[in-house]
Amino acid sequence: MKKLTPFSIGFSLSGEGRYFSLSAMLTAVHKRRNKRNFLYLFRLYLKSFDMKIKTQPENLLEWVALKANLAPVPLIDTQVAFNAARAIMAAAEVGIYEAIGKNSKTAEEISSACNTHPEATKHLLDALVGIGYLRWSNGNYTLKQKFHKWLLKESESNLVGKLRFQILEWEWMAKLEDYVRTGKTLEMHGAMSPAEWQLYQQGMRDLSVNVAKEVAPKISLSRGTTSMLDIGGSHGLFSIELCKRHLSLSSTIMELPGAMEAASAIARKYDTTDRVNYVAGNALTDDLGNEKYDLIMINNVVHHFTSEQNLVLAKKIAAALKPGGVYAIGEFIRQSRPGEGGVSASTTGLFFSLTSSSGTWSMEEMEAWQKSAGLKIEKSVSPMSLPGWKILIARK
Repeated sequence: MKKLTPFSIGFSLSGEGRYFSLSAMLTAVHKRRNKRNFLYLFRLYLKSFDMKIKTQPENLLEWVALKANLAPVPLIDTQVAFNAARAIMAAAEVGIYEAIGKNSKTAEEISSACNTHPEATKHLLDALVGIGYLRWSNGNYTLKQKFHKWLLKESESNLVGKLRFQILEWEWMAKLEDYVRTGKTLEMHGAMSPAEWQLYQQGMRDLSVNVAKEVAPKISLSRGTTSMLDIGGSHGLFSIELCKRHLSLSSTIMELPGAMEAASAIARKYDTTDRVNYVAGNALTDDLGNEKYDLIMINNVVHHFTSEQNLVLAKKIAAALKPGGVYAIGEFIRQSRPGEGGVSASTTGLFFSLTSSSGTWSMEEMEAWQKSAGLKIEKSVSPMSLPGWKILIARK
């Protein structure tokens, strides 16, 4: 049976009982050649990222087994899913994708390039063929072309660092039962080693490299804008893209001391403006100043803070903004009702509740902090390059 992830070409609309495939949608678009229809269908397709994972039968017997509730779905959702996930991550860690590149190679050639055990490497390669990442023909393995963008380091969009970081996240999720029993969170930011911080920052780069380019043009700033504070700005990609667009803008990235070295090393590779700087600090405890900034941005951070901390922080930020200044919150969104948003939203919330003080927040909750700080809600932006994530913009 084939597992349909949120990134598969098929998806079901919750509550509507309909099944859509990307190929069918594109066929409809081609027939109608109508821009409005295309945009509607494309937006509908994007909703698949918020839908539930489905198990798709590959033959009639499997279809009957699923319909009759004879197939062990919990085993498919667990054993099959975590074996596949770990295989994809392990291949990134040992260098399988890079060893294959855009060529076709034998298991022996790949094993030699990765300095791995030949027979064990072949087992992993065969698994990746079954999962759908590699092709096999006449003893040679090839990385499917659609994965070149995501799995080869020559591509700026590659996710290799994030896949490697997920091995550490895997270890954190292994503590889930203890968390459920005791309520004790991991507070991972205070426990990471320098090597783990490096993995973390590279993973955050991978998540943000396309999103930063997409979001930067959608944040309206006044002509002559000069100052930005990027709280927990990590790799600096959001600051860098904004500084590229606004030639008078300089950004200060406030990061935890343990994160500074790895984060700033990434920023140096991308920053061509020389107007992005780092300062060690903690936004919860440090003085942010008064009417100092045109823009204060905080991405993928408020899920680490409690509601009370976020409200206090929003008021500090409002005070630190110049009149007309912008407070932008970028976050994965928790839906208002359990189950809404599908697997992605619900499991992300669970993960952050385990690893930090709170978990993900709904749009209504985050906008309430902005409103309570006296800011006017302006708009939200939903980037196509990171489904389930939004940036909420409010203005002083």
